Amino acid sequence: MVLKIEFVKQVIRFVLIGSTAAMVNFSIVIALVESGLLSPLYANIIAFSIAFQVSYFGHRYWTFNRTVNTHKIAVPRLLLISGSSFIANEGIFYIFLNVFQLPYILALFLTLTVLPIVSFTFNKLWVFQEG
Repeated sequence: MVLKIEFVKQVIRFVLIGSTAAMVNFSIVIALVESGLLSPLYANIIAFSIAFQVSYFGHRYWTFNRTVNTHKIAVPRLLLISGSSFIANEGIFYIFLNVFQLPYILALFLTLTVLPIVSFTFNKLWVFQEG
């Protein structure tokens, strides 16, 4: 029973950190696009880089705080998982924008909801392994 409660807490923490990182990403994209500084796809690259920091430190110290992996191991692994997710998300974002011609805010919202389950699994089992 305790294991189930801990797992549920971990999922909730993952959702909260992931949502926070997504909100950071979302806010930065909107700010950069609406200010006229960058197009949506380029703004998303900048936003991802900043949101990655939120994701790493939030997951490292709160969601998966029992990890045995050092920063030297966890950062490259998270970067690989996040980078792969980002490439997939950027492709999906491109399709929503250019194929379906959705407004960029709707396209971004849909894009940021696609891969969280896969991301949780890789983070839990590989990036932030528990002892």
